Amino acid sequence: MYRQGLRAGGAPASLWAREPWRSPRLPARCASAVPLTELPRVVLKAGKARLFSKGGHPLVYGGAVDRVVGRPTPKAGDAVVVADGADAPIAWGLFNPDSMFRVRIMQAMHEVGKPAGGAPVAEAHVSVERVLTARIAAAHQLRKTLQLPSAFTNVYRLINSEGDRLSGLVVDILNDRLIVASTAAWAERYREHLEHCLKEVTGLQHVVWRPNEALLQEEGLAYSRPSPDAPLAQASDQEAEQPVRICEGGLHFLAQPMGQKTGFYADQRDSRALVRTLAAGKHVLDLYCFTGGFALNAALGGAASVRGLDTSRPAIELARQNADLNSRESSAPEFLVDDAAAFMRREVDALATSSSKAQQPDLIILDPPKLAPNRKTLNRALHHYHRLNTLAMKLVAPGGLLMTCSCSGAVAQSNTFLPMLQEAATAAGRRITVLRMAGASPDHTLDPNCPEGSYLTNVLLAVS
Repeated sequence: MYRQGLRAGGAPASLWAREPWRSPRLPARCASAVPLTELPRVVLKAGKARLFSKGGHPLVYGGAVDRVVGRPTPKAGDAVVVADGADAPIAWGLFNPDSMFRVRIMQAMHEVGKPAGGAPVAEAHVSVERVLTARIAAAHQLRKTLQLPSAFTNVYRLINSEGDRLSGLVVDILNDRLIVASTAAWAERYREHLEHCLKEVTGLQHVVWRPNEALLQEEGLAYSRPSPDAPLAQASDQEAEQPVRICEGGLHFLAQPMGQKTGFYADQRDSRALVRTLAAGKHVLDLYCFTGGFALNAALGGAASVRGLDTSRPAIELARQNADLNSRESSAPEFLVDDAAAFMRREVDALATSSSKAQQPDLIILDPPKLAPNRKTLNRALHHYHRLNTLAMKLVAPGGLLMTCSCSGAVAQSNTFLPMLQEAATAAGRRITVLRMAGASPDHTLDPNCPEGSYLTNVLLAVS
């Protein structure tokens, strides 16, 4: 998939002793560990160490680094010690000279087990593979605590990057498939070990590896098409081409592992379940419906009518197939290929000019794609969100509900979504009451030291 020119063997990493979950069987080469004293050191600028010591921020940006000490110079995926300005070790992590994230921290020094005989921590040994194995096992155990999977749900997030202390790695489970989204050079380097551990921990054997080309180029990896005779790439491609049938909350869906994100938006699980409880007797409009998750939950909840819109014809075709899969459980929604903004403008104009008022939706779900990929685009995105929400508030029936969403991290982290909604309400001549504010479902774990991991905003409004 990606041509890295990196060593594929056992790079230095961390200790098992402080992460006491049952380990899957490791390949023999992973049994060795490397002394901390033999690792290269990344020395931070004065005053920066407090951000990363004792379980602090997991990402060391290049601007925080004063110098790198060690010969040969560490390569992408090598383990390094992170030291403060006085050259005292505070953590260790995985290095990348080409990334804005110069070190992705794996353990603070207090987490590294001391060697036998009471020797100082500086003499401890670390093993990357053992830490990766422990983190995967811990993530799996946490999902079991969350009752995932269950008899009713077999699609969920197993690993959520910094939230599970594996920065740059996302793994979703779709029934019997492991969908791996890689955005870091270290993950590409340790791909074989990660796949081995994921299979051992979950018992699943089908892995679809989805390297993020754009982000990995920023990590210094040159993308190349997989060779036709590369068995690992061939196996992944064969699995990726096949849709997989999944179940969420008792509803059945077809998901395409190589579709948007990792094939299914599991982050909205709890909000879809809420829509099911709110939909009885209501006329429901699901905008940017993708493959019909909200629409089908509304139908199952007893909605009087349900329409779902998306500009993607393949998504709408899959939504219609999903409706057929659940035809016994609910009446089928109507799915249309259309632009949400254009559709709402036509409906609002029709309401303004028609003497006999058409049936207005009592519940609108507005879940557009990411509009602000970074802070540079935040103002433009807020303008777009304002326009969409103004139209939705004009269209929804008085006393109706609007569930409006943003999956833009820049919006979530700037706390600008709610003020924008109030401005949209003023523009629409409506009054809004906030009934609920939510983020991603709990399997999308979040490290409080890394608020950058927060991206999804879901607000339920009463519109009068």
